[in-house]
Amino acid sequence: MELITVLGPTACGKTAFAARLAFQLDGEVISADSRQVYRRMDLGTGKDYQDYVVEGKWIPCHLIDMVEPGYEYSVFEFQRDFIKAYQDVTGRGKKAVMCGGSGMYLESVIRAYQLEKVPEDPALRMRLAGMSMEEMERLLISLEQPHNTSDLTDRERLVRAIEIRMFERSHNEITRILHQMRHTIFGISISRESLRERITRRLHQRLEAGMVREVQALLEEGLTPGQLDFYGLEYRYITRYLMGETGWEEMVRVLNTAIHQFAKRQMTWFRRMERNGIPIFWINGELPPDQMFKAAMEVITGGK
Repeated sequence: MELITVLGPTACGKTAFAARLAFQLDGEVISADSRQVYRRMDLGTGKDYQDYVVEGKWIPCHLIDMVEPGYEYSVFEFQRDFIKAYQDVTGRGKKAVMCGGSGMYLESVIRAYQLEKVPEDPALRMRLAGMSMEEMERLLISLEQPHNTSDLTDRERLVRAIEIRMFERSHNEITRILHQMRHTIFGISISRESLRERITRRLHQRLEAGMVREVQALLEEGLTPGQLDFYGLEYRYITRYLMGETGWEEMVRVLNTAIHQFAKRQMTWFRRMERNGIPIFWINGELPPDQMFKAAMEVITGGK
């Protein structure tokens, strides 16, 4: 089981490179971005859909536009959804190319995290809500003989017990599959000066394309400023501007600086991954696409 990963800081060009790599290898991209899972959050999360078009062909990308704004998607859910996407892609004989800049999401796959905390499962809870205590008791016993009989006398504890057993059953399978993967990891590296220039240029492009309208629409949907703060820098600072807490020029200046700092933190995370034993093959993101692909293929084929 093989997985190719492309990582790098924001605005480095990793999405376009991952899509080209997938195009050349007859593959598909699986996103590892903690914010691009949200629908109608496009400009603020950097969904550069045009990057998935290579030589006129659309390269499929998974784990984008999955959940509604307001929902707090977790790394637990990402691991589960990643496995589903990976099995779908490879089951059709395609290469899987994971691409993203969210360090925790990337490492949860690369290091095959055994996640101990069991999150609530809203879909499961909705199904259980229509079941009687007796039906839930039978379900729990079919999953595993309960060690604590009090689980059978309290509805809330019974629901939680079922939730834990269901999670453990599926998560053990997830961990097994992750441990079987062989990883080839590419990092896109560009000079600090070029990265700063790209970040600033892209910010202005997205503001001109309507990023403020996007945030305004989310507020009108009923999302609170606190919720938008959860979704990252662009939503945080634009919301403050819309709430009248800051002026336009101040918002743009502070947001631009914050994104630069965020890119620096991303690189710190990736360097830490290397120090902790994860090999990353760095490719110069300022090279022409064909040369970047050639460098990657030399790694993938072992120079053959």
